[in-house]
Amino acid sequence: MASAVESRNMGSSWWWMALLAVVSIVGGVMALANPFAASVAATLLAGWFFAILGVIQIVQAFRVTDWSGFLWALLFGVLTLVVGGVLLLDPLAGMVSLTVLVAVLFLVTGIAKTMFAFALRPVSGWVWVLVSGLVSLLLGIMILANFPWSAANVLGILLGVELLSNGVLFLFVALGLRRLREA
Repeated sequence: MASAVESRNMGSSWWWMALLAVVSIVGGVMALANPFAASVAATLLAGWFFAILGVIQIVQAFRVTDWSGFLWALLFGVLTLVVGGVLLLDPLAGMVSLTVLVAVLFLVTGIAKTMFAFALRPVSGWVWVLVSGLVSLLLGIMILANFPWSAANVLGILLGVELLSNGVLFLFVALGLRRLREA
């Protein structure tokens, strides 16, 4: 349990969390208003992430050249850098690849959650796990059924929903922090 001083200190920062909520909600609305632009932005962001991660991995591999995993670490770094470079150089092709990856991820997690739900059948609430698994399966099927056209929008829509969800979360945290300040 936080002390009264800690609570007041946390509460005094509530408006930063509220600002983060507003920025996230506005970003989510913008992403949903133009899913194609958001998909391109998400692809470019992923490209920069992979490129930077690849460079860091390569540098790290050369810093410890005397371990048996040097070659594998170097190979992983080069591969990650190449993936990032491809996403940055051709974001439209990258959107297609990432959309396939998202669809496959939905299908695999949908199957896993559905199987998990049947294993949970004696437990109360197992149906919600089943519903979640079926929703994941349906999303994967819908993405693939509308492929390659879905590649233009899926990543942007997912980004928009994630930003809106985070914005609402940050808003509730900000309101809770504000109450701490007043207490």
